[in-house]
Amino acid sequence: MTELAVGDVVAERTIPLTRDSLVRYAGASGDFNPIHYRDDVAEQVGLPGVLAHGMLTMGAAVQPVVDWAGGASRVRDYQVRFTRPVVVDPVEGATLEVTAKVGALDTEAGTARIDLTVRAAGATVLGKAQVVVLVPGA
Repeated sequence: MTELAVGDVVAERTIPLTRDSLVRYAGASGDFNPIHYRDDVAEQVGLPGVLAHGMLTMGAAVQPVVDWAGGASRVRDYQVRFTRPVVVDPVEGATLEVTAKVGALDTEAGTARIDLTVRAAGATVLGKAQVVVLVPGA
């Protein structure tokens, strides 16, 4: 773990989301809430538009860390707070911007806490997003 230091950026990724992404996720998850695919329903309940599923956002955001760490089996803990919804425009879609930075190291356990910054449309959409992983090579 000597090559890692607190503050190191271990992964960055831009992740596009489209309405097709939402449909595919709904099929895989079984979450067919119409706020995830119908503009009229989203508007009726006071939302700014069709929203990405929270778990889709959460899952997409952790993937760069999973790839860096060497697979999902190396993840020991993952927690987030949902701070803002991700509105997915019918034409433009949405873009998640993910930066993963080392927040803490536990040399005894061979783990690192990776802090995620996840933004869409210029706003943070996941707060206190933290992933604890076995450090690659540990």
